[in-house]
Amino acid sequence: MRVVITGLGVVAPNGVGVPAFTKALKNGESGIAFHQELKDLNFSCQIGGIPDISEALKSQYFTDLQLRGFKSSGILYGCIAGIDAWKNAGFDTQTDGEPDYDSGLIFGTGTSGIEKFREAIYKIDDKQVKRLGSTAVVQTMASGVSAYLGGMLGLGNQVTTNSSACTTGTEAVLMGYDRIISGKAKRMLVGSCSDHGPYIWGGFDAIRVMTYKHNDNPEQGSRPLSASASGFVPGSGAGALVLESLESALERNATIYAEVLGGEVNSGGQRLGGTLTAPNAQAVKRCIKNAIKNSNINAEDIDVINGHLTATSKDALEIENWVEVLQRKGKKFPYINATKSMIGHCLSASGAIECVASIIQLHAGFVGPNLNCEDLNSEVKALIDSEKVPKEKIDLNFNIIAKASFGFGDVNACVLFKYFIA
Repeated sequence: MRVVITGLGVVAPNGVGVPAFTKALKNGESGIAFHQELKDLNFSCQIGGIPDISEALKSQYFTDLQLRGFKSSGILYGCIAGIDAWKNAGFDTQTDGEPDYDSGLIFGTGTSGIEKFREAIYKIDDKQVKRLGSTAVVQTMASGVSAYLGGMLGLGNQVTTNSSACTTGTEAVLMGYDRIISGKAKRMLVGSCSDHGPYIWGGFDAIRVMTYKHNDNPEQGSRPLSASASGFVPGSGAGALVLESLESALERNATIYAEVLGGEVNSGGQRLGGTLTAPNAQAVKRCIKNAIKNSNINAEDIDVINGHLTATSKDALEIENWVEVLQRKGKKFPYINATKSMIGHCLSASGAIECVASIIQLHAGFVGPNLNCEDLNSEVKALIDSEKVPKEKIDLNFNIIAKASFGFGDVNACVLFKYFIA
């Protein structure tokens, strides 16, 4: 059985909706901005990526009743991206009738509804538990985003939420793929989301993995693969994809954006150098190698890589791992890009947003630019030719892109997408 992608949706710091996001990817537009709130709270890093969502846009997806007391930015982003992807695939939202038992949902997150949690905690401490409201539970439970989306779309197959730090979105794609391959669903809406703001980002600021050197020039702050990278820039948003069996897609005469060839999910077990926050390089290489094997391709078939590449000290190690697995270096290395240079590190949403970015580039025939790496890291330059890290958009009709994500907890995921040919 073959699995294809028939719908895309995205809420990113540099573009809400696929057309705006595509334009930003092509033009190298950053979504990173200075946020006074972070400065007022004494953050070292006072910049971040927050999608621009107007009240008018919210009202296109949620009723006035749903928006009353609504404070979960991650669920907001996830529902907008998910509904957009569903409609993009040619489906309507269901308001009545039988659930769609052929369609399911795996939509991940890290921490859901942190602002709603904060509000609830203060009310409980003030002995106002009866004033929490009817949505305090669904806005703060981990599966809140899948609960909202499942009801909005009337999905009757598996409806669930996964959570695996920065690997979440890429893992969700592979979980949906597996369910279709096993014959348990015809189509799966998959993706991930992340809240924005100080209560999500504060812990990262405390452990000093976020940059503090670019508060006055935020668009230059996210610097994957750069010699002057000084930590990641936090971001937020959501990405969503509709995965479907090829048979179902052809029956509907659906637009097909790409084919999912396969992939791999594993863990380094926090052994052999792997920790809660650092990857076990052997497990990373094993993940990539098995993703290639499971996709029934060869290492030389990969044309482009959309890396995890967070603008931390591990960027060079990530390139080294790819070089060793692919046995390709210098000019033979695939093109590689870091979507995070434009949007920051969107944490649990990053994998899904970057999968959407990968498919857009594959379908439209271009490789987006890497921002802020004119001073390419010397360790990276020693491994691959600098031309393989494009600073400007390259028009390129290519066949296969690899997307990898590596998360806190020493967890890894890699998925391979192919240009669709019937």
